Amino acid sequence: MSYLDNILFAIILAIGFGYFAINVKKLIRNIKLGQEVNRKDNPSERWKNMVMIALGQSKMVKRPIAGILHIIVYIGFIIINLELLEIIIDGLFGTHRVFAFMGEFYNVLIASFEILAVLVIVAVILFWTRRNVIKLKRFISSDLKAWPKSDANYILYFEIVLMSLFLLMNASDLWLQQMEVHHYNEAGSFPVSQFIAPLFNGMSEGVVIIIERAAWWLHICGILVFLNYLYFSKHLHILLAFPNTYFADLNAKGKFENLESVTNEVKLMLDPSADPFAAPANPDAVPAKFGASDVQDLNWVQLLNAYTCTECGRCSSSCPANQTGKKLSPRKIMMDTRDRLEEVGKNIDTNKGIFVPDNKSLLNDYITPEELWACTSCNACVEECPVNISPLSIIMDMRRYLVMEQSAAPMSLNAMMTNIENNGAPWPYNQMDRLNWKDEN
Repeated sequence: MSYLDNILFAIILAIGFGYFAINVKKLIRNIKLGQEVNRKDNPSERWKNMVMIALGQSKMVKRPIAGILHIIVYIGFIIINLELLEIIIDGLFGTHRVFAFMGEFYNVLIASFEILAVLVIVAVILFWTRRNVIKLKRFISSDLKAWPKSDANYILYFEIVLMSLFLLMNASDLWLQQMEVHHYNEAGSFPVSQFIAPLFNGMSEGVVIIIERAAWWLHICGILVFLNYLYFSKHLHILLAFPNTYFADLNAKGKFENLESVTNEVKLMLDPSADPFAAPANPDAVPAKFGASDVQDLNWVQLLNAYTCTECGRCSSSCPANQTGKKLSPRKIMMDTRDRLEEVGKNIDTNKGIFVPDNKSLLNDYITPEELWACTSCNACVEECPVNISPLSIIMDMRRYLVMEQSAAPMSLNAMMTNIENNGAPWPYNQMDRLNWKDEN
């Protein structure tokens, strides 16, 4: 490679990683728009969750076919891209397979990369078939349309192209090694590319060098494009699955946190020495909102959940409300939260770091009360999620807002709460009449 090639490569690398860093900064900013919540307790259990679920894919294999295919793509894509380090060094300094000094270990690495590349291509083709030919129900639902539907296919095409370029690069490199072309020193073992290399027989060295260089450049540029595409894609979970599983709620499913403001009020009511007419400690303080009507009212872990969602639909396919025809889809809850958060983030960018009210909110403009009240709070969505996302926590916070801020609960629920207030029980009977049934014949 000439110095011009090295300089061009350094510029492309700087642009690729620089744009990625800008998007990561924006992502962190958006997540921090959420309310504070403490998730630093029990670090040993949190590390265990991250290792088992994010790294070990333990929840993926609950559905064996999809789970095994996903593990192949996951392991293959991550391990193959370890070669990215060698490509970067070669690109910056004009070397050729700089890690070849590792000898037999290097041969084993390249051979394993090639075998994994083929497995990834096969797995991706099967994923594409399940999504576009077999058309599994969770992939053709009404909540997965337009961009989310196209995005899934774009990722699959991306992976096929990157793996194919990797094999083409190796095959042309192998042919040039066999021809003892200058700069292409013998290095690596190529169990798959050796069957592709004969296609170059009869071509001139110059043509094969052009093919090898083109495949090399397209492969590294493709990886950089893919890296920056992650921010706009559901495949952001490749990066966020790790912090998401670490900061997931460790409480037993079904346990809900009491609102501190409500707890304090109840304590005051039960305190005989408290003065109900006393002025508040800070009369200028803005009263805390009960529940959530927009993304800024959710906590930062819930916003992290929204960005981590893989849109796989396991939550919706297990949701009893969704399966019985109700409007609720836990997947849509997460997608809507992320879309609204992105909208808020763009508002802040446009207005130079300040959010200007846009007369829109997550509630009503994205998620309807009908969806929220369809939830049975069974936790099936939480149990099924392969990366420990909790759509239920968002649903419950938005329900709290409807009930405590707008008094907008369904009529049947309002009747029950009135009965509890008046009769001390959900039923419309006076406390004195509760045992009348025992006198009935």
